[in-house]
Amino acid sequence: MRLPSFVLVAAAALGLTAPAEARYRDTSQPIGVVVNLDLARYLGKWYEIARFPNRFERGCEGVTAEYAMRTDGKISVVNTCHKGSPDGPVEVAEGVASVVAPGKLEVSFVPWLPFAKGDYWVLYVDPAYSVAVVGNPKGRTGWILARDPALAPAKYDKAVSVLQTMGYDTSQLQMVAQ
Repeated sequence: MRLPSFVLVAAAALGLTAPAEARYRDTSQPIGVVVNLDLARYLGKWYEIARFPNRFERGCEGVTAEYAMRTDGKISVVNTCHKGSPDGPVEVAEGVASVVAPGKLEVSFVPWLPFAKGDYWVLYVDPAYSVAVVGNPKGRTGWILARDPALAPAKYDKAVSVLQTMGYDTSQLQMVAQ
């Protein structure tokens, strides 16, 4: 069975090759999560507005993530990437997430490898659940997500501020074409 490179490198970024990934966060800074996360409101489609560079999204534009509750209580994750441009060829990575603590999830894109799970922490969500900031404690990943493909400058600035407060070097943040 041949897996798309997007799936393989997504798994790598979530932990299999973690030592090779860059760190974008000063881990001596405290990091917090949304402890009162309303998972039902968080589920659904999100557009990737900005991200820290990572191997599994190299060349990806028009990126979306869709989360849905499964009957077993876990969350299905479907990440879609358009290679080269928002209209480029589509690559899809499907995974499964589990809530491990309020605001903290573990995600796997290779469920047959039980140790291949990565931290997916919701660091911020606005009251309307229209903007979210996601990262992990080691600072190897980070995203600004929105319910719409465009984000108002004030909301983007708030999301960047959250990352900065938690020790992220936001000069490395890359905008994603939608």
